[in-house]
Amino acid sequence: MVNKLNIEFYNTVLAQTFTPCGNYLVTGDIYGNLSVFNLTKLVDPQENLNQEARLPKHKITVHADIQINSLLTTQDHLLVGGYGEIFAYSWKTIKGLSTNTQPVWSIKLPSTHENLEKAEVNSLVMDEDLGKLYTGCGDNKIYIYDLESRSTLAVLINHSEYVHCLRKHVNNSLLSGGQDGLLNIWDLRLNKVIEKIEPHLNNQINRNKLGKWIGAVDSNEDYIVCGGGPRLALYHTRFLRNCTIFPFDDKGIHVADISDDKIFAGGRSKLFYQADFNGDIVSEIQTCGPAVFSMVKQEKPFQIMCIAGSSPKIDVSMNFMYKDQNLSLY
Repeated sequence: MVNKLNIEFYNTVLAQTFTPCGNYLVTGDIYGNLSVFNLTKLVDPQENLNQEARLPKHKITVHADIQINSLLTTQDHLLVGGYGEIFAYSWKTIKGLSTNTQPVWSIKLPSTHENLEKAEVNSLVMDEDLGKLYTGCGDNKIYIYDLESRSTLAVLINHSEYVHCLRKHVNNSLLSGGQDGLLNIWDLRLNKVIEKIEPHLNNQINRNKLGKWIGAVDSNEDYIVCGGGPRLALYHTRFLRNCTIFPFDDKGIHVADISDDKIFAGGRSKLFYQADFNGDIVSEIQTCGPAVFSMVKQEKPFQIMCIAGSSPKIDVSMNFMYKDQNLSLY
């Protein structure tokens, strides 16, 4: 077992998500714990926020000392990506309304005799309309599951190293970024790569000392933003040409998000950035840890952004511009 003192001082949060109602935040850490925070007290000006209100409402251990790599909210379940397996928890369990703390079902990734190590589930993306789950994994593959039957529909193979991040894209396509430096654009009707971006081949974007890996990607109808070892950069969706290189002071990008006309980004830096599409920095939020691995935000039922990483504390911003307060795992 891991020393309790080490957990409290050196814990890292790799994933976060909101419940469907938006009133709770769920985090997943490197020691296999889900922590559930009640956010309503943070936004109530009548509340006198004490230390207890900043702590989790309750915790669930998925697998002791086995890190939680990804989380995904669906209407019926919280999906948890660990190593070699995806777990589904009911929202009653997550909110503490049930005495049962076990998952209601799970999906095990395929394993072979050649590769006995369990692959980490680094990214989870859901197509609610089609009922399909896309999983980017540490065995260099992307698995597509039917969520109702939990059967494997397809396996996408084009990365030579592990897959870090996924995003659904326009026109029934999927974006995947990997350790191999590739940002693949998949046509999900054919389950084939139709285009690719290799940011490390651009001398203005490449950072040799940090590697060529892609750690984060997001998109809208007009733009794709991605970064990792290479600098965070913005590309036109139609022409796949770089149009903006962001001047952030970081040692690797792990979070990238397009929201309206702004870009949110973080990584191995104590600053979490917001910039416009021209690359002008709009805000810098000082974070508790030296690296950011996860950011989630919502507009309803109330506006809030939560930033987490290599610290047991989660930074909270109500207006997306500056830090209001912290939540804490302990």
